[in-house]
Amino acid sequence: MTDNRIELNGVKVHPFTSHEELLSYVSQQKGILVAINAEKILHATEQTRSIINRNIGYCDGIGAVMALKKRGYNNVIKIPGCELWLKIISMTYQQSKTYYLVGGKQEVIDQTVKKLKDEFQGINIVNYRNGYIKTEEEKQELINDIAEKKPDVVFVAMGSPKQELLMEEMSQKHPAIYQGLGGSFDVYTGNVKRAPKWWVDHNLEWAYRLIKEPVRIKRQIHLVKFLFLVKCGKI
Repeated sequence: MTDNRIELNGVKVHPFTSHEELLSYVSQQKGILVAINAEKILHATEQTRSIINRNIGYCDGIGAVMALKKRGYNNVIKIPGCELWLKIISMTYQQSKTYYLVGGKQEVIDQTVKKLKDEFQGINIVNYRNGYIKTEEEKQELINDIAEKKPDVVFVAMGSPKQELLMEEMSQKHPAIYQGLGGSFDVYTGNVKRAPKWWVDHNLEWAYRLIKEPVRIKRQIHLVKFLFLVKCGKI
């Protein structure tokens, strides 16, 4: 398969132009889906670059989209991870695909599984567990369970880079489609409210979150720095 990824500060990103293009790609190429935003590009380390570049980085943030458009990829779109995982399920659950979920508090993962079973009748979730893996033994039990149950798709909601490191270990034992979800289970179950549709549609989700959580100002300053570097052609 041709590698058409674009390098941004050493981070290789796929310039997907639609959800369908991404889903078509992962149907042929197993690996870890990694959401790429300005922060991940700007603060990339040797370790995080290595993880992303071995896998499938897609634009989850408007900063990444703007950087690719600056390079001439005008049709690239933002693909929010909190929407993508549900599209993956929607397009595959009736094809006898199997799923494994990891992450969140116990009550959140329980709510997530119940809602998925209500929303996607007949979905085959082979197992699930919370995201509080406290010992090496617990981690190995999880990896061994995934290797035994052989799910087609594994969703891990634990935050970066923790979730990517865990998924790498899992994928070495059992190749599948993996996606890191951060706090998506909380959003899906309504425990955390996402920005209203207007803000999302106008690529202002970051601004809405900043209004709701002013403490995020330190992180958003990095976005301004990133966009300045993009405009100057340095990323």
